[in-house]
Amino acid sequence: MKNTFGNSLSVTLFGESHGEAIGCVIDGISPGTEIDEAFISSQMEKRKGINALSTGRREKDQVKILSGVFAGKATGTPICLVIENADTKSKDYSKTKDLARPSHADYTAEIKYGGFQDYRGGGHFSGRITAPLVAAGAIAMKALEKKGIKIATHISLCGDIADRDFGNYEEDFALLEELEMPVLCEKKREEMASLIESCKRDGDSIGGVLDTAVIGLPAGVGEPWFDTVESMLSHALFSVPAVKGVEFGAGFSFGSMRGSQANDAFYCDGDTVKTKTNNNGGINGGITNGMPVTFRCAVKPTPSVYKKQETVNMKRMTDETLLIEGRHDPAIIHRARVVIDSVTALTLCDLLLTRFGTDYLR
Repeated sequence: MKNTFGNSLSVTLFGESHGEAIGCVIDGISPGTEIDEAFISSQMEKRKGINALSTGRREKDQVKILSGVFAGKATGTPICLVIENADTKSKDYSKTKDLARPSHADYTAEIKYGGFQDYRGGGHFSGRITAPLVAAGAIAMKALEKKGIKIATHISLCGDIADRDFGNYEEDFALLEELEMPVLCEKKREEMASLIESCKRDGDSIGGVLDTAVIGLPAGVGEPWFDTVESMLSHALFSVPAVKGVEFGAGFSFGSMRGSQANDAFYCDGDTVKTKTNNNGGINGGITNGMPVTFRCAVKPTPSVYKKQETVNMKRMTDETLLIEGRHDPAIIHRARVVIDSVTALTLCDLLLTRFGTDYLR
Protein backbone atom coordinates (compact mmCIF):
# COMPACT_ATOMS: atom_id res chain seq x y z
CA MET A 1 0.00 0.00 0.00
CA LYS A 2 1.39 3.42 -0.98
CA ASN A 3 0.24 5.95 1.61
CA THR A 4 2.96 8.58 1.07
CA PHE A 5 2.83 11.32 -1.55
CA GLY A 6 5.38 13.99 -2.42
CA ASN A 7 9.09 14.58 -2.87
CA SER A 8 10.46 17.71 -1.16
CA LEU A 9 7.29 17.81 0.95
CA SER A 10 5.64 14.48 1.71
CA VAL A 11 2.41 13.44 3.42
CA THR A 12 1.79 9.97 4.85
CA LEU A 13 -1.78 8.99 5.75
CA PHE A 14 -2.81 6.47 8.43
CA GLY A 15 -5.95 5.14 10.08
CA GLU A 16 -9.35 3.69 9.23
CA SER A 17 -12.87 5.11 9.17
CA HIS A 18 -14.00 3.29 12.33
CA GLY A 19 -10.60 2.88 13.98
CA GLU A 20 -9.50 4.73 17.08
CA ALA A 21 -8.04 7.63 15.12
CA ILE A 22 -6.90 8.83 11.71
CA GLY A 23 -4.08 11.19 10.85
CA CYS A 24 -1.01 12.01 8.83
CA VAL A 25 2.68 12.79 9.04
CA ILE A 26 3.97 15.80 7.08
CA ASP A 27 7.68 15.93 6.32
CA GLY A 28 9.49 18.80 4.63
CA ILE A 29 7.61 21.87 5.85
CA SER A 30 10.18 24.67 6.07
CA PRO A 31 11.31 25.42 9.65
CA GLY A 32 9.75 28.66 10.84
CA THR A 33 6.54 28.17 8.85
CA GLU A 34 3.59 29.53 10.86
CA ILE A 35 1.13 26.86 12.04
CA ASP A 36 -2.26 28.54 12.43
CA GLU A 37 -4.45 26.17 14.46
CA ALA A 38 -7.51 28.42 14.12
CA PHE A 39 -7.22 28.22 10.33
CA ILE A 40 -6.84 24.43 10.50
CA SER A 41 -10.10 24.30 12.50
CA SER A 42 -11.92 26.54 10.01
CA GLN A 43 -10.86 24.30 7.12
CA MET A 44 -12.03 21.22 9.00
CA GLU A 45 -15.44 22.87 9.44
CA LYS A 46 -15.78 23.22 5.65
CA ARG A 47 -15.22 19.50 5.23
CA LYS A 48 -18.04 18.66 7.69
CA GLY A 49 -20.61 19.79 5.15
CA ILE A 50 -24.12 21.08 5.62
CA ASN A 51 -26.46 19.18 7.96
CA ALA A 52 -29.41 18.86 5.59
CA LEU A 53 -27.21 17.92 2.63
CA SER A 54 -24.67 15.63 4.29
CA THR A 55 -24.17 12.44 6.28
CA GLY A 56 -25.66 12.10 9.77
CA ARG A 57 -22.23 11.13 11.12
CA ARG A 58 -21.06 13.94 13.38
CA GLU A 59 -17.38 14.04 14.25
CA LYS A 60 -15.76 16.91 16.16
CA ASP A 61 -12.65 16.60 13.97
CA GLN A 62 -10.40 18.31 16.48
CA VAL A 63 -6.84 18.12 15.18
CA LYS A 64 -4.16 17.24 17.72
CA ILE A 65 -0.57 18.16 16.83
CA LEU A 66 1.76 15.56 18.32
CA SER A 67 5.12 16.70 16.95
CA GLY A 68 7.01 19.08 14.69
CA VAL A 69 5.54 22.35 16.03
CA PHE A 70 6.90 24.55 18.81
CA ALA A 71 5.67 28.03 19.83
CA GLY A 72 3.35 28.14 16.82
CA LYS A 73 6.06 27.48 14.21
CA ALA A 74 7.20 24.39 12.33
CA THR A 75 10.48 23.07 13.70
CA GLY A 76 11.49 21.40 10.44
CA THR A 77 10.99 17.90 11.81
CA PRO A 78 8.00 15.66 10.89
CA ILE A 79 4.63 17.08 11.90
CA CYS A 80 2.20 14.42 13.16
CA LEU A 81 -1.51 15.26 13.14
CA VAL A 82 -4.10 13.02 14.80
CA ILE A 83 -7.92 13.17 14.65
CA GLU A 84 -9.94 10.88 16.92
CA ASN A 85 -12.95 8.95 15.63
CA ALA A 86 -15.91 9.07 17.99
CA ASP A 87 -19.27 8.89 16.18
CA THR A 88 -18.94 5.39 14.69
CA LYS A 89 -21.66 2.76 14.24
CA SER A 90 -19.73 -0.30 13.11
CA LYS A 91 -22.67 -2.69 13.53
CA ASP A 92 -24.22 -1.14 10.40
CA TYR A 93 -21.50 -2.87 8.39
CA SER A 94 -21.21 -6.29 10.10
CA LYS A 95 -24.43 -7.62 8.51
CA THR A 96 -23.22 -7.01 4.97
CA LYS A 97 -19.45 -7.37 5.33
CA ASP A 98 -19.26 -10.14 2.71
CA LEU A 99 -21.35 -8.22 0.16
CA ALA A 100 -19.40 -6.03 -2.24
CA ARG A 101 -21.02 -2.60 -2.30
CA PRO A 102 -21.22 -1.41 -5.95
CA SER A 103 -18.65 1.31 -6.82
CA HIS A 104 -16.92 0.94 -3.42
CA ALA A 105 -13.49 -0.62 -2.83
CA ASP A 106 -14.91 -3.66 -1.01
CA TYR A 107 -14.25 -6.18 -3.79
CA THR A 108 -10.89 -4.82 -4.93
CA ALA A 109 -9.65 -4.54 -1.32
CA GLU A 110 -10.77 -8.11 -0.65
CA ILE A 111 -8.73 -9.32 -3.61
CA LYS A 112 -5.65 -7.22 -2.84
CA TYR A 113 -5.52 -7.68 0.95
CA GLY A 114 -6.93 -11.18 1.22
CA GLY A 115 -9.76 -10.33 3.61
CA PHE A 116 -7.53 -8.79 6.27
CA GLN A 117 -8.65 -5.21 5.53
CA ASP A 118 -10.86 -3.27 7.98
CA TYR A 119 -14.24 -3.26 6.20
CA ARG A 120 -16.05 -0.97 8.70
CA GLY A 121 -17.16 2.21 6.98
CA GLY A 122 -14.82 1.50 4.10
CA GLY A 123 -11.80 1.28 6.41
CA HIS A 124 -8.69 2.94 4.96
CA PHE A 125 -10.52 3.53 1.66
CA SER A 126 -13.20 5.75 3.21
CA GLY A 127 -13.64 9.41 2.40
CA ARG A 128 -13.15 9.83 6.15
CA ILE A 129 -9.39 9.64 5.47
CA THR A 130 -9.61 12.98 3.66
CA ALA A 131 -9.93 14.65 7.08
CA PRO A 132 -6.17 14.53 7.82
CA LEU A 133 -5.53 15.64 4.24
CA VAL A 134 -7.56 18.78 4.96
CA ALA A 135 -5.64 19.37 8.20
CA ALA A 136 -2.31 19.02 6.40
CA GLY A 137 -3.58 21.11 3.50
CA ALA A 138 -4.54 23.93 5.86
CA ILE A 139 -0.88 24.24 6.90
CA ALA A 140 0.15 24.31 3.25
CA MET A 141 -2.56 26.81 2.23
CA LYS A 142 -1.63 29.26 4.97
CA ALA A 143 2.05 29.00 3.99
CA LEU A 144 1.16 29.68 0.35
CA GLU A 145 -0.98 32.68 1.31
CA LYS A 146 2.10 34.23 2.93
CA LYS A 147 3.69 33.99 -0.53
CA GLY A 148 0.69 35.62 -2.23
CA ILE A 149 -0.59 32.32 -3.64
CA LYS A 150 -4.31 31.60 -3.20
CA ILE A 151 -6.52 28.62 -4.06
CA ALA A 152 -10.31 28.39 -4.35
CA THR A 153 -12.86 25.92 -5.69
CA HIS A 154 -16.54 26.22 -6.55
CA ILE A 155 -19.16 23.75 -7.76
CA SER A 156 -19.41 24.43 -11.47
CA LEU A 157 -21.93 21.65 -12.10
CA CYS A 158 -24.27 19.57 -9.92
CA GLY A 159 -26.52 17.27 -11.89
CA ASP A 160 -27.63 19.49 -14.78
CA ILE A 161 -27.38 22.77 -12.82
CA ALA A 162 -24.39 24.93 -13.80
CA ASP A 163 -22.79 27.76 -11.82
CA ARG A 164 -21.22 30.79 -13.51
CA ASP A 165 -17.49 30.77 -14.25
CA PHE A 166 -14.89 32.56 -12.14
CA GLY A 167 -14.91 36.32 -12.87
CA ASN A 168 -12.82 38.60 -10.71
CA TYR A 169 -10.66 36.08 -8.90
CA GLU A 170 -10.02 38.13 -5.75
CA GLU A 171 -13.71 38.94 -5.29
CA ASP A 172 -14.87 35.39 -6.04
CA PHE A 173 -12.26 33.88 -3.74
CA ALA A 174 -13.42 36.14 -0.90
CA LEU A 175 -17.06 35.16 -1.55
CA LEU A 176 -16.30 31.43 -1.54
CA GLU A 177 -14.45 31.74 1.75
CA GLU A 178 -17.74 32.75 3.40
CA LEU A 179 -20.00 30.14 1.79
CA GLU A 180 -20.98 26.72 3.18
CA MET A 181 -22.31 25.81 -0.25
CA PRO A 182 -19.51 26.93 -2.61
CA VAL A 183 -21.56 28.19 -5.56
CA LEU A 184 -20.90 31.66 -6.95
CA CYS A 185 -24.44 32.36 -8.27
CA GLU A 186 -26.97 32.64 -5.44
CA LYS A 187 -29.86 31.32 -7.56
CA LYS A 188 -27.87 28.30 -8.72
CA ARG A 189 -26.74 27.70 -5.13
CA GLU A 190 -30.34 27.35 -4.03
CA GLU A 191 -31.20 25.13 -7.00
CA MET A 192 -28.28 22.78 -6.29
CA ALA A 193 -29.22 22.52 -2.62
CA SER A 194 -32.79 21.64 -3.60
CA LEU A 195 -31.54 18.99 -6.03
CA ILE A 196 -29.38 17.35 -3.35
CA GLU A 197 -32.29 17.39 -0.87
CA SER A 198 -34.49 15.78 -3.53
CA CYS A 199 -31.95 13.01 -4.07
CA LYS A 200 -31.77 12.46 -0.31
CA ARG A 201 -35.56 12.06 -0.08
CA ASP A 202 -35.39 9.55 -2.93
CA GLY A 203 -32.66 7.53 -1.21
CA ASP A 204 -30.30 8.39 -4.05
CA SER A 205 -27.24 10.56 -4.68
CA ILE A 206 -25.87 13.05 -7.23
CA GLY A 207 -22.44 13.96 -8.63
CA GLY A 208 -20.96 17.08 -10.14
CA VAL A 209 -17.91 19.00 -11.27
CA LEU A 210 -15.57 21.18 -9.19
CA ASP A 211 -13.76 24.13 -10.77
CA THR A 212 -10.48 25.23 -9.13
CA ALA A 213 -8.23 28.25 -9.70
CA VAL A 214 -4.82 29.10 -8.27
CA ILE A 215 -3.60 32.71 -8.44
CA GLY A 216 -0.22 34.20 -7.56
CA LEU A 217 1.93 31.25 -8.65
CA PRO A 218 5.26 32.39 -10.14
CA ALA A 219 6.24 31.30 -13.64
CA GLY A 220 8.77 28.49 -13.97
CA VAL A 221 7.39 25.92 -11.52
CA GLY A 222 7.18 22.28 -12.64
CA GLU A 223 9.61 19.42 -13.31
CA PRO A 224 9.23 17.88 -16.81
CA TRP A 225 8.76 15.16 -17.87
CA PHE A 226 7.15 13.21 -15.06
CA ASP A 227 6.76 15.75 -12.27
CA THR A 228 5.06 18.44 -14.33
CA VAL A 229 2.40 20.61 -12.68
CA GLU A 230 -0.36 18.67 -14.45
CA SER A 231 1.06 15.23 -13.65
CA MET A 232 1.73 16.00 -9.98
CA LEU A 233 -1.67 17.62 -9.45
CA SER A 234 -3.45 14.82 -11.30
CA HIS A 235 -1.64 12.23 -9.17
CA ALA A 236 -2.89 13.91 -6.00
CA LEU A 237 -6.37 14.76 -7.27
CA PHE A 238 -7.11 11.23 -8.45
CA SER A 239 -6.18 10.01 -4.96
CA VAL A 240 -9.26 11.78 -3.59
CA PRO A 241 -12.14 9.29 -3.38
CA ALA A 242 -14.86 9.93 -5.99
CA VAL A 243 -12.68 12.01 -8.37
CA LYS A 244 -12.99 10.26 -11.75
CA GLY A 245 -11.84 12.95 -14.18
CA VAL A 246 -9.44 15.90 -14.28
CA GLU A 247 -8.95 18.50 -17.03
CA PHE A 248 -6.73 21.58 -17.17
CA GLY A 249 -7.73 24.85 -18.83
CA ALA A 250 -9.99 24.15 -21.82
CA GLY A 251 -9.36 20.43 -21.27
CA PHE A 252 -11.44 18.16 -23.47
CA SER A 253 -12.79 21.19 -25.35
CA PHE A 254 -9.42 21.31 -27.12
CA GLY A 255 -10.65 18.33 -29.13
CA SER A 256 -13.06 20.55 -31.09
CA MET A 257 -10.74 23.58 -31.48
CA ARG A 258 -8.32 24.68 -34.17
CA GLY A 259 -4.83 25.68 -33.13
CA SER A 260 -5.54 29.31 -33.94
CA GLN A 261 -8.41 29.22 -31.42
CA ALA A 262 -6.63 27.20 -28.75
CA ASN A 263 -3.33 29.11 -28.62
CA ASP A 264 -2.92 31.73 -25.86
CA ALA A 265 -1.32 34.85 -27.35
CA PHE A 266 1.45 36.46 -25.26
CA TYR A 267 1.77 40.17 -24.47
CA CYS A 268 3.83 42.38 -22.18
CA ASP A 269 2.20 44.06 -19.17
CA GLY A 270 5.07 46.25 -18.05
CA ASP A 271 7.80 43.86 -16.95
CA THR A 272 5.42 40.90 -16.80
CA VAL A 273 4.59 38.49 -19.62
CA LYS A 274 0.92 37.49 -19.73
CA THR A 275 -1.45 35.69 -22.11
CA LYS A 276 -4.60 37.20 -23.60
CA THR A 277 -6.55 33.99 -23.04
CA ASN A 278 -5.90 31.11 -20.64
CA ASN A 279 -6.98 28.00 -22.53
CA ASN A 280 -3.90 26.15 -21.30
CA GLY A 281 -4.81 26.79 -17.67
CA GLY A 282 -1.62 28.66 -16.78
CA ILE A 283 0.67 25.79 -17.80
CA ASN A 284 2.93 25.35 -20.84
CA GLY A 285 5.18 22.33 -21.22
CA GLY A 286 4.23 21.21 -17.73
CA ILE A 287 5.59 24.47 -16.25
CA THR A 288 3.62 27.41 -14.84
CA ASN A 289 3.57 30.51 -17.05
CA GLY A 290 2.41 32.99 -14.39
CA MET A 291 -1.27 33.01 -15.35
CA PRO A 292 -3.90 31.47 -13.04
CA VAL A 293 -3.66 27.68 -12.93
CA THR A 294 -7.16 26.32 -13.62
CA PHE A 295 -8.56 22.79 -13.62
CA ARG A 296 -11.81 20.90 -13.15
CA CYS A 297 -12.54 17.63 -11.34
CA ALA A 298 -15.45 15.29 -12.07
CA VAL A 299 -16.89 13.91 -8.81
CA LYS A 300 -19.03 10.78 -9.08
CA PRO A 301 -22.26 10.38 -7.10
CA THR A 302 -21.89 8.88 -3.61
CA PRO A 303 -22.03 5.11 -4.23
CA SER A 304 -23.94 4.40 -1.00
CA VAL A 305 -27.59 4.74 -2.00
CA TYR A 306 -30.66 3.49 -0.15
CA LYS A 307 -31.93 1.39 -3.03
CA LYS A 308 -31.75 -2.34 -3.67
CA GLN A 309 -28.64 -3.14 -5.73
CA GLU A 310 -27.27 -6.26 -7.40
CA THR A 311 -23.97 -7.57 -6.04
CA VAL A 312 -22.06 -10.70 -5.04
CA ASN A 313 -21.27 -12.46 -1.78
CA MET A 314 -17.47 -12.55 -1.83
CA LYS A 315 -17.23 -15.56 0.54
CA ARG A 316 -19.94 -17.76 -0.96
CA MET A 317 -19.39 -16.56 -4.54
CA THR A 318 -23.12 -16.16 -5.13
CA ASP A 319 -25.17 -13.42 -6.75
CA GLU A 320 -27.17 -11.49 -4.18
CA THR A 321 -28.98 -8.21 -3.59
CA LEU A 322 -27.92 -5.50 -1.17
CA LEU A 323 -29.82 -2.84 0.72
CA ILE A 324 -27.35 -0.72 2.69
CA GLU A 325 -27.82 0.77 6.13
CA GLY A 326 -25.82 3.45 7.92
CA ARG A 327 -25.40 7.19 7.40
CA HIS A 328 -24.38 8.39 3.97
CA ASP A 329 -24.15 11.62 1.97
CA PRO A 330 -26.65 12.31 -0.84
CA ALA A 331 -23.80 14.36 -2.37
CA ILE A 332 -20.20 14.95 -1.37
CA ILE A 333 -19.30 17.62 -3.89
CA HIS A 334 -19.82 20.54 -1.48
CA ARG A 335 -17.62 18.78 1.11
CA ALA A 336 -15.02 17.77 -1.46
CA ARG A 337 -14.12 21.33 -2.45
CA VAL A 338 -11.92 21.84 0.64
CA VAL A 339 -10.26 18.45 0.00
CA ILE A 340 -9.40 19.55 -3.55
CA ASP A 341 -8.02 22.85 -2.23
CA SER A 342 -5.96 20.93 0.32
CA VAL A 343 -4.31 18.41 -2.00
CA THR A 344 -3.67 21.26 -4.45
CA ALA A 345 -1.89 23.25 -1.75
CA LEU A 346 0.22 20.28 -0.66
CA THR A 347 1.22 19.50 -4.24
CA LEU A 348 2.12 23.11 -5.03
CA CYS A 349 4.20 23.38 -1.85
CA ASP A 350 6.08 20.26 -2.91
CA LEU A 351 6.76 21.71 -6.38
CA LEU A 352 7.79 25.11 -4.99
CA LEU A 353 10.17 23.59 -2.44
CA THR A 354 11.71 21.51 -5.23
CA ARG A 355 12.13 24.61 -7.41
CA PHE A 356 13.25 27.19 -4.85
CA GLY A 357 14.71 25.19 -1.95
CA THR A 358 13.66 23.69 1.37
CA ASP A 359 13.41 27.05 3.18
CA TYR A 360 11.03 28.59 0.62
CA LEU A 361 8.01 28.58 2.94
CA ARG A 362 9.82 30.14 5.91
